Amino acid sequence: GVFGFDDFRPGQEKIISTVLGGRDCIGVMPTGAGKSLTFQIPARILPGTVLVVSPLISLMKDQVDALVRNGFRATVINSTLEFEERRDRMRRLRAGEYELVYVAPEGLEGGLRNFLGGVRVSLVVVDEAHCISEWGDDFRPAYRKLRGLKAELGGVPILGLTATTTRKVVGDIIRQLG
Repeated sequence: GVFGFDDFRPGQEKIISTVLGGRDCIGVMPTGAGKSLTFQIPARILPGTVLVVSPLISLMKDQVDALVRNGFRATVINSTLEFEERRDRMRRLRAGEYELVYVAPEGLEGGLRNFLGGVRVSLVVVDEAHCISEWGDDFRPAYRKLRGLKAELGGVPILGLTATTTRKVVGDIIRQLG
């Protein structure tokens, strides 16, 4: 198919079907196990935009460039953008032109969060979801502020993705993301 392979890797199909069914999900998958496919396929199928919250601005552009090469309508909205470029991308986001939009968790602390109320978001992906937990090594306070996003966006499904983690951290992710 369009993704260039025939079979799912372990866990991918289950995550995809859960998300397409409108249910929240946590995917614990090792790095390199094809995490991004778990939201690329829903992005292609679901009406609206998949919002990807990712902690690494340096990696976002690479991920978006790869998606665009694969024929996805994808972009990044973060603090590195000039005002005009950001305004243009926000306008296009509201118009429903993007299948996937990458944002940093800190980027959801300002005006963008309110703005999303007027956008058709089909799925929120929280990548590196262990960053929400104080029990983990990579705690990022901005991740805590993601609490409530599900309700604000009309009960949109949340997909939390993380590579390796403990039961305690998984419990924390579930609680924090609601």
